[in-house]
Amino acid sequence: MAPSTGTYTFSDGSQKDLVRLVGNAPAQYGGRSYNFPVQLWLMDSFPFTPPICLVRPTPTMVIREGKHVDGVGRIHLPGLHSWDYPKSSVVALLNEMIAKFEEDPPLSSKTTVDSKDPHELLSFVSNLRINDGESKRLDKPNNKVSVIGGGDLGMATVMSILSKCKVDKLVFIDVTESSTKGGSTDLEIFRLPQVEVSRDLSASAGSRVVVVTANAWSSEQSYASVVQTNVDMYRGIIPSVSRFSPDSVMLIASQPVDVMAHVAWRQSCLPPSRVIGAGCNLDSERLSHILDVNLNAHKPAWVIGELSDNKVAVMSNTGLSSSGQPEIAAESNSTKPLLDRAFEMMKNRGQRSWSVGLSIADITNSVLTDKMKTHSVSTLAQGWGGIGAEVFLSLPCIMGANGSTRLAGVSLGPEEDSKLRESVTALSDLISQLQI
Repeated sequence: MAPSTGTYTFSDGSQKDLVRLVGNAPAQYGGRSYNFPVQLWLMDSFPFTPPICLVRPTPTMVIREGKHVDGVGRIHLPGLHSWDYPKSSVVALLNEMIAKFEEDPPLSSKTTVDSKDPHELLSFVSNLRINDGESKRLDKPNNKVSVIGGGDLGMATVMSILSKCKVDKLVFIDVTESSTKGGSTDLEIFRLPQVEVSRDLSASAGSRVVVVTANAWSSEQSYASVVQTNVDMYRGIIPSVSRFSPDSVMLIASQPVDVMAHVAWRQSCLPPSRVIGAGCNLDSERLSHILDVNLNAHKPAWVIGELSDNKVAVMSNTGLSSSGQPEIAAESNSTKPLLDRAFEMMKNRGQRSWSVGLSIADITNSVLTDKMKTHSVSTLAQGWGGIGAEVFLSLPCIMGANGSTRLAGVSLGPEEDSKLRESVTALSDLISQLQI
C-alpha cells in the first residue's frame, strides 16, 4: 500500500485533501489468484476513526455489489464498524478485507461477446434469473429500509412498515447496547419475507430509510445524565449508519425524540433535511382525523413544537382535497376554538408502541413513494418563525424521496408563541449539557 495525497469528495459534494493508501488486496478465489485494487482514505481524526475504504475498478472491471461492497465501491466490514484504536489497525483491516474478498469477490472483468473465461462471467451469471427460456438481468433492490433497535417499538415499526410500505428488503438490527432489546429471535424463527435479521450495522448498507428506535436508559439521577446515556449509545451507531447509507433519510424515534434527532444530525454529518424525528406526527394525524370526522372541519392540521406539554396546534388554510401546496393558516377567532376543542378530545390518547410504529411507517412510505405529504416531524427549527437557536422541533414538513422541506412559518398567537419559546429555551439548555 503506497501513501499519497488526494482530494476526497464526500456524498454531499464537499471536498477535502486527505492522505490515502493505494494498492492491491491479493485474494484466492476458485483456485485462482486475483489482485483487487483498493484505496483507503485517512480522515483528519485517524487513527481514532476508521479509514474510508473503496475498491478501485479499472476500465476493464465492474463492481460486484454484495454484503461487503456497495454499488459505488464503498467497502463495509465489521472491523470498520467496531473500530477501536489502538486495538484496531490498518494491517488487521486489510487482512479482514482479503478474507471477505476470498468469500465474495468485489470486482470482476467486464463481459464481452468473446468472453470465454467462466471467472470473467462470474458477476454476470450470478445476477441472472432464467425465466421461460429467457434471461433477465435483475434490478438491484432500491426500496431497502433498516430498523435499528429491538423491543416493542422496534417490532411494531417492522410490522407496520411491512404492512404499509412496498419494500424490497427490511433489515432489523437488534443493538446490544440498547435497553429495548428483543424480537429478533422470533423474526429469525418465523422468517418473514423480505426481512433480514442482523446484529451488524453494516447490514444496513444502501438503505433508503434508516429508522432508529434504540434507547439505552440508565439509572443516573439527573435527566441530562439519562439522556447522555442515549447520546453515548448513538455515538456507536449513527456515524457508521450514515457511512453505510450516505443517501438515506434517517428517521429517529428514540427518546427524547427532539433531542435525539438533533444528536443524530450532528453525529451523522447529513443535511438537516435528511435527519428527522417522528416527533408530533402521530398527534397530528389524530388531530386531523378528529377535525375531519368529529368536528366536520375538513382541513389538515398539525401539532408543532416540542413533544411535551408545550406542543401547540396549527391548521392549514387549504382543504383536504386541495391539490396545491398547503400553508399554515394564521390564528383567527374561528380556528383557535376549533383546535382547542380537538386538542381536548385527543388528551387521553396515549402513544403506545403500535401507534408510534404506524406513524413511523406512514412517514417512511412518504419517503419511499416520494409522496410529498405534509407531516409534522422533528426537524432543524433554526430560522423558522424567528427561532434563532439551533434546536429540533416538530414542524409541518413536506416529505419525499429527498427528505423534508419545511412549510413557511407564520405568526402564532401569544399563548402558542410563548410555549414554543419555552421549548426552545429548555432544549437549548439540555443540548448545552450533553457531550455529543
